[in-house]
Amino acid sequence: MPISLKQRLLLLSLTTVLIVWVGASMFTYFDARAEFEELLDAHLAQSASLLVVQSSNDLDEIETEHAPLLHKYSRRVAFQVWDEGRVLRLHSANAPTQMLTTKEQGYSDSVIDGKRWRVFSTLDATNNNLIQVAERTEVRDELAENIAGNLLKPLLVSLPLLALLLWISVSRSLRPLVKLTAEVGRREPDNLHALATTSAPAEVRPLINRLNQLFTRIDASLQNQRRFTADAAHELRTPVSGIKAQAQVALATLDDVQRRHALDNVILGCDRTTRLIEQLLTLARIDNLGDDLTESCPLNAISAEVIAQIAPMALKQDVRLELIEGEEHVVSGNPLLLRVLLRNLIDNAVRHTPPGTEVKIGINRKSGQTCLSLTDSGPGIPEAELPKVAERFYRPIGTTATGSGLGLSIVKRIAEIHHATLAIMPSSEGSGLTVTLTFN
Repeated sequence: MPISLKQRLLLLSLTTVLIVWVGASMFTYFDARAEFEELLDAHLAQSASLLVVQSSNDLDEIETEHAPLLHKYSRRVAFQVWDEGRVLRLHSANAPTQMLTTKEQGYSDSVIDGKRWRVFSTLDATNNNLIQVAERTEVRDELAENIAGNLLKPLLVSLPLLALLLWISVSRSLRPLVKLTAEVGRREPDNLHALATTSAPAEVRPLINRLNQLFTRIDASLQNQRRFTADAAHELRTPVSGIKAQAQVALATLDDVQRRHALDNVILGCDRTTRLIEQLLTLARIDNLGDDLTESCPLNAISAEVIAQIAPMALKQDVRLELIEGEEHVVSGNPLLLRVLLRNLIDNAVRHTPPGTEVKIGINRKSGQTCLSLTDSGPGIPEAELPKVAERFYRPIGTTATGSGLGLSIVKRIAEIHHATLAIMPSSEGSGLTVTLTFN
C-alpha cells in the first residue's frame, strides 16, 4: 500500500527531530561528563591541598589514624597520608591499607581489590609526607548515568507530544489538497469548468493551473468532436440520399440508356462520398495529433512528389502544374502531414481552375522565414468570404466545382500543428487566389 503524503511528512519530520535530538543529547552528555570529570579532579586536588596545609610534624607520633565517615558518599572517597612514602600515618576508614597508587605526583587510575579508583597524589612542602586522595570510579559513572537519564526523560515525554502537534499541523496544511480531491471527485464527467485557485497554497496552484489547462483542452476537443460529428452527419446525408435516389431511378426505369446514366451517377456519388469520408477521417486524425514535430522535411522534394501524384488529374482537366525552381528549403515537421497539406492545396486549386490555365507552387525565404505559396487562375473568392473559406464544410456561394469544403480546413489544421501562418488572398496576377504558408 503506497504511503500517503501526510504519513511521509510526519515520518520524515519525526525522524529528523529524533536524530537531531539524540545527537544533541549525546553531545551534551559527553561534554557534561568531560566537564564533570574535570570538576571532580579539581575537587580531588583541592582536598589534597587542604591535607597538605593541615599536615604537621605530629604525624610521627601517630601509629595509624582512621578518619570518620561523615557523608553518604564518604565510602567512595578516600585519602591516605604516607610518612616518607613508606609508613601509613593517616587514612580514611574506607581507604585500603595498601598505597592507592605508586605515582607520587598528579592524577592516575588504579584498581585495588577489584575496585577502580581515580587518584590524585602530591607531596607536602617538606617532601616528607605523600598525600593521596582518591574517588571510586563508580561515583562518576553513576552521576553520568543520572545526567543521561535527565537528558533523555524530556525527549521521551515530549516526542509523543511533538508527534501530535506535527500531525495536527500537517493535517491543517494538507486540508486544501483534501478539499481539492473532494471537489474533483464530486464533479460530473461533463463538468470541465476551471478549478478555483484562491484558497489553494502556492505549491498547489501550478498543479491546479495545469489541470485547468487540461480541462480547457479537453473541452475544446469535445466541442470539436461534437461539431465534427454533427457536420459529418449533415454532409454525408446529402450524397447518400443522392445515391439512393439514382439507384431508385435505375431500378424503376426500363430504358437502358436512362438506367446506364443513373448507375453512372451512383458511381459518381460513391466516388464523392468516398472522398468526403477520406477527408473526414484525415481531419479526425490530425485533430488528435500533437505539435511536437522535429523531423527535417524538404519542401521542394515533397512538393514535386505531390505534383507528380496529382498531375494525371490536372492533365485530364487541362490544368498545368508548375513548381517554380529554386534551392531546397527544409522545415521541421511531419512529412506525411505536409504531403496531405500540399495534396489538398493543389487538388483544391485544380478543381477551381478553368481548363487551359495553370497552378504555380513556389518556395522561398523571406525575412528569415520559409514561405510556401500556391497561386491558381480560378474565379477567386469575394474578400468578405475569405475569412470563412478555411472553415469546415464551407463552400463559397456560386461554386460549381465538386468538393466537400474540407480541403482548406485540413490545410489550416496542419498549418497550426506546424506553427505555420496561413494567409489566403486574391492573386496579384488578376483572377484567382494565392494561398501562403509561412513557417516560423
